[in-house]
Formats: sequence, structure tokens, C-alpha cells
Amino acid sequence: MPAIPGSPAVPAVPDVVTRYLAAHEDRDAPAALATMHEDATVTDEGSTHTGSAEIGRWLETAASEYTYTTELVAAESEDDAHHTVTHRLEGNFPGGRVDLRFRFTLRDGLIEDLTIAP
Repeated sequence: MPAIPGSPAVPAVPDVVTRYLAAHEDRDAPAALATMHEDATVTDEGSTHTGSAEIGRWLETAASEYTYTTELVAAESEDDAHHTVTHRLEGNFPGGRVDLRFRFTLRDGLIEDLTIAP
């Protein structure tokens, strides 16, 4: 498992997680979708998006009205299939600062489920 770029003190996570996070930060929906199963689910802000079409729409619009910076705070692996990466966001959204946990469940080397929550 590769280390998270720019964060030598943070434990390594699987490559698919690193690729998803980079694509998400770059707002590259096709690259992010390439890390997921076609029937994957993403839960963010209380809404669940299922399948490539719904997740693609979510990726295109998620947080698009805000400007923010992200900082990797932590990463941990429960087992081979369950990984959590925490990012600190600071920007012009309500509250101005939040730590978001990206909880990944993997299946066959791709993301099966992703839950994003404080």
C-alpha cells in the first residue's frame, strides 16, 4: 500500500483510496468513478447515491459552491477492506472549518461504499 503523498507520518492506505482522494480533490469525476464498482454507494450530507450515474452527478456538484483547502489529518485501516481517511477543510462554507472522515469499504480492489461525515 502506498503512503499518502506529502504525509510521511500517516499510515499507508490502498492505492484505490489514494487515487479516489486525488481525483475528488481535483474534481475529476471520471477518475473518481474509475475507482468504484458500478453499483457502489456514496453517502454524503445525509444523502445516499447509488451506482455510477448517481455518483457521477454527485461528484460533479459536491461542494461546488464553496472554496476551501484540505489538509490530511489522519488515516487508518481497520482491515484489508475498511479504511478511514480524515481531512480538515477550511473555507467559505458554514462554520468555516470541519474535519471530514472518508470511510471506505473495498471489494475486489475497488470502492464498494464510501461514507463522508464529520
